[in-house]
Amino acid sequence: MEQQPLPFTGYQKFVIFILAITQFTVILDFMVMSPLGDMLMKSLSLKPSAFGFAVSAYAFSAGVSGLLTAGFADRFDRKKLLLFFYIGFIIGTIFCGMAQSYAALVAARIITGLFGGVIGSISMAIITDLFVLQQRGRVMGFIQMGFGGSQVLGVPIGLYLANKWGWEAPFWMVAALSVVIAVLIFLKLQPVNKHLSVQRDKSAFQHLWHTIAKSNYRVGFAATALLSIGGFMMMPFGSAFAVNNLGLTNEQLPMLFMVSGVSSLVIMPLIGKLSDKVDKFKIFAIASVWMMGMCVLYTNLSVTPLWLVMIFNILMMIGIMSRMIPSSALTSAIPDLQDRGAFMSINSSLQQIAGGIAAAVAGVIVTQESKGAPLEHYNIVGYVIVAISILGIFLMWRVDNLAKKKTVDKAPIEDPVPLSE
Repeated sequence: MEQQPLPFTGYQKFVIFILAITQFTVILDFMVMSPLGDMLMKSLSLKPSAFGFAVSAYAFSAGVSGLLTAGFADRFDRKKLLLFFYIGFIIGTIFCGMAQSYAALVAARIITGLFGGVIGSISMAIITDLFVLQQRGRVMGFIQMGFGGSQVLGVPIGLYLANKWGWEAPFWMVAALSVVIAVLIFLKLQPVNKHLSVQRDKSAFQHLWHTIAKSNYRVGFAATALLSIGGFMMMPFGSAFAVNNLGLTNEQLPMLFMVSGVSSLVIMPLIGKLSDKVDKFKIFAIASVWMMGMCVLYTNLSVTPLWLVMIFNILMMIGIMSRMIPSSALTSAIPDLQDRGAFMSINSSLQQIAGGIAAAVAGVIVTQESKGAPLEHYNIVGYVIVAISILGIFLMWRVDNLAKKKTVDKAPIEDPVPLSE
């Protein structure tokens, strides 16, 4: 059944912009590791397992950080929390740019993950506080544009800088942009503290335990963790697979990422708008089946012309994005107001930890006989993603039922009211 989408106020539009651009820098910091993969593996003489660990280091530290901060996430103004962790993320990114060895890079990625991994959950809590469920599909669509934007602008520019000044250059670019955004957040974002008036738990540990103890919340946690596994398994070796198996050159990679990113920017607002009009779970289920087919097809490719690789990437991106937006909106409906910060932190934490495990496992599955040789067993990663995605559909069906039940049961006062102009 179609619903009439609720319009955004002027301030809500600013909040969407500032959270989207913040997310853009955090995602870019993580995303740029994949296109730099082939360059890093060759320049530092790394095996796939070592590079997989470098990617996992960020995810594991982000996961630990999410759990450590979950108990405190609802005890402070969300604006102050966002600024604190974003400044820490900037410092970690600067350390990445200063790294001169594999050990230093891994250490810098851990620091960046400790701070950067929590930013997404704080943003989700702010979105849930300031936007009603009927608006969140569109909000998620715009926020997730950071993913596409990082591929359209960030990754190609980052690769250009890396080819010109070395692999450290993209991290300096992210840090410089992030400083400007931090100033904007400080000056323009209003306090987000409505949740403080309904906080009942006396200690941070008690609040963390109460959040984990709720069975409905655990369904959401499990669904999100499973969803993250697919992306983390394929993403770290995307550029290495494209160069060594599909026959692309390093010069062609920026174009590949740019085309995928442009398709994301077009797809995400459309999916966001659609998920506010029709059933979010139906969109998720159809997109999951679509993505499974594309993953199996793509991971079994051999030498392929650039134009065909681009088409396959766009088709795969349609499936990935069309899962991400409705699932994020549905999961956001599960926590109560007083638990939102803790829920989002734990959710993000488990997502990162599951992703870290996935990247590490992919690093073990994928092998390479010698530097520049084709990657082997990448197709097995595709089959594993299919199995996990089937289970993910079942769990998201349960999340959908919980969200619908809560919409019926809860009093209207529980929902946020759109801010006035």
